[in-house]
Amino acid sequence: MTTEAEFIFPNLIVAGVDEVGRGPLVGDVVTAAVILDPKRPIEGLADSKKLSDKKRQLLFDEITEKALSFAIGRANPDEIDQLNILHATMLAMQRAVAGLDVTPQHVLIDGNRCPELAMSAQAVVKGDARVDEISAASIIAKVTRDREMSVLDAQYPQWGFAKHKGYPTKLHFEMLALHGVTPQHRRSFKPVKKALGLL
Repeated sequence: MTTEAEFIFPNLIVAGVDEVGRGPLVGDVVTAAVILDPKRPIEGLADSKKLSDKKRQLLFDEITEKALSFAIGRANPDEIDQLNILHATMLAMQRAVAGLDVTPQHVLIDGNRCPELAMSAQAVVKGDARVDEISAASIIAKVTRDREMSVLDAQYPQWGFAKHKGYPTKLHFEMLALHGVTPQHRRSFKPVKKALGLL
């Protein structure tokens, strides 16, 4: 998949970074940073959104076993409300890169913006479909956040978090209207403000 010459760094330690959870009304924005081991290739890496849940789970296990290093970063709902979702995402990406136990020499970030990092970095539009390291990061972040939504679902079963994963779906709007706002909801997001009677 990493066919574009601009994304191939044979002599550098490269990390891929991606996020999950900018759009939901509840929970953390979760990011992952992954450094793959060129000696232990992983087949089937792709944008996590294009994979089945079963395939994501299998790849999650393989990535965590074979990667040279991986780390999770996050920003919680309070930080999202204080900073806004873009700046909170950049903070979460910084935390993911800082959490790696192997220091990358270059970082490839999915999207069109890079957080400030101690090493060189490059934004790659649609990188989760173009660069193996970013695909791996998207899978780690997606599986991690989905599992956290299942935990939240057990704590607040009426809201249906395991089904909609916190995204602004019709079901989520209905549950907000019926049951109100949980402590994990992002109070700066318009539908949550509406549920709180602030709009």
